[in-house]
Amino acid sequence: MDYAQVFAQAFALAQFQAPPPPTFLPDLAVRLICPECKDPHPQIAEEFSSGDLVCRTCGLVLGDRIVDTRSEWRTFANDERDDDPSRVGAASDPLMEGMEQLDTAISFRDGRNGLSRELRRAQSRGQGSRQEQNLMVAFRDISSWCDQISLPKVVSDTAKQIFKHAEQGQILRGKPTDAIIAACIFIACRQAHVPRTFREMCDLTRVSKKVLGQCYKSLEHSFNLTVGASATHPSLAPSIGPESLVGRYCNHLDLPPNFQVICSDIIMAARELGIGHGRSPVSIAGGAIYFTCLLLGKPKSTRDIGAVAGVSEGTIKLVYRSYLVEKDKLVKQKWIDDGKANPDNLKGAV
Repeated sequence: MDYAQVFAQAFALAQFQAPPPPTFLPDLAVRLICPECKDPHPQIAEEFSSGDLVCRTCGLVLGDRIVDTRSEWRTFANDERDDDPSRVGAASDPLMEGMEQLDTAISFRDGRNGLSRELRRAQSRGQGSRQEQNLMVAFRDISSWCDQISLPKVVSDTAKQIFKHAEQGQILRGKPTDAIIAACIFIACRQAHVPRTFREMCDLTRVSKKVLGQCYKSLEHSFNLTVGASATHPSLAPSIGPESLVGRYCNHLDLPPNFQVICSDIIMAARELGIGHGRSPVSIAGGAIYFTCLLLGKPKSTRDIGAVAGVSEGTIKLVYRSYLVEKDKLVKQKWIDDGKANPDNLKGAV
């Protein structure tokens, strides 16, 4: 055996590596036990009023000066109340960029020495520009109006962001603030796939449909919100369709979920056939719901449907008649075979 050749070969380094250091993990079996009663299931409580850590079994104080980490609801007004949340304030809004972090109200009572007036002047000078103050007021209005019609928070945040960009870019200079806010909420609803109609926005904000349409068109052109207008963000605000309104209208009318599916299928089939072309989505949705109600034997009056959809009874009947002419093409044979639909219910209906 040639030992020189053996020793000339490189030895594997893994044979001479030091063993890995032991891994130290926390002992999950360690528990806090009262040394007096030594109860295996201790009842140790934090008494924030005195700042002590006390064993409820024997009463032994295990620690002192415990910091209270709960929310503070105290008030230092003349009438002491423990349930006054006035000192807490609202949550921080990242869109405000710290403008709403401090809000101090100065009283008018100064003993007639004029000090309160001077303090209020100094506070107004330090509250930021007029644009920042208008932004804070607009954000409060957006949150209030979104809450009135039960819109999710994502719609409120999106509307605030659109309004801020429009205000900084001075896109709608001279337009009423309420109309700008209504247009921002309208666009935010479309982006969040919870569309609302122009009429609903007008009823909410008391803005005319003409002014709202002008603000919407300006924002749509400035931010490239039209379908296919932007290569990076195509169809940011997709156009509203009647099938997107059917679900909400059916919920208000207490109609089952399977009704919504059939009604949406009828609307899409009618669109392919060109039925109701040129009519508003609200009118098509109301007429399709009335057609589907009679088809499935769940009658709803045109008055109830018109009150929910916001259209007249005559418009609903016009759309219904156009659907009735092509009922053989709109009603699937599968629905009839399954017993869901009965085309005979459509006969004689106005």
